[in-house]
Amino acid sequence: MAKATSKTSNLTPKKVADSKTVMTELIMPNDTNPMSHLMGGYLMRWMDIVSAICAGKHCESHVVTAAVDHISFQNPIYLGDVITLEASVTRAFNTSVEIYVEVFANNIKGQQPRRCNHAYFTFVALDDKKKNPVQVPPVLPLSNEEQQLFDSAARRRELRLILSGRIKPKDATLLRQFFTDL
Repeated sequence: MAKATSKTSNLTPKKVADSKTVMTELIMPNDTNPMSHLMGGYLMRWMDIVSAICAGKHCESHVVTAAVDHISFQNPIYLGDVITLEASVTRAFNTSVEIYVEVFANNIKGQQPRRCNHAYFTFVALDDKKKNPVQVPPVLPLSNEEQQLFDSAARRRELRLILSGRIKPKDATLLRQFFTDL
């Protein structure tokens, strides 16, 4: 498969599996709301942590969160559930990397498994002084799923740039067709 290429990087491409990160948490009483459901803020924090670890491993540098796209809350997570957060790099740009994180839950016995949440996080890699962005290694997708996430990452990035005001919709190249007034 491996059709992904980098425009500017002289760094060696890295496989998605090289930085995949998995984190597990047990939902305790202090993590829940009055309905005994996991509080969304705690989940977002854990998603940010697992994504940052994944990004740091891929970039081999310190990273900072630059954006979070569409955290979905599909299924509740209950007191006593065990959650597994899985983070994988989807694509690297010049100094940033996009990470896809999924959250799965099951009871303490490992039963009733379900996918509960997912989101895309973007991180910027920093130099050793933690001041300036640095170039990141390209991603080498090997499976069809990795290639699909890689290909669609450019569109998600362009949408992030439009929504943040960094580019105008009329300057979009990948999403321009979705803006009818241009």
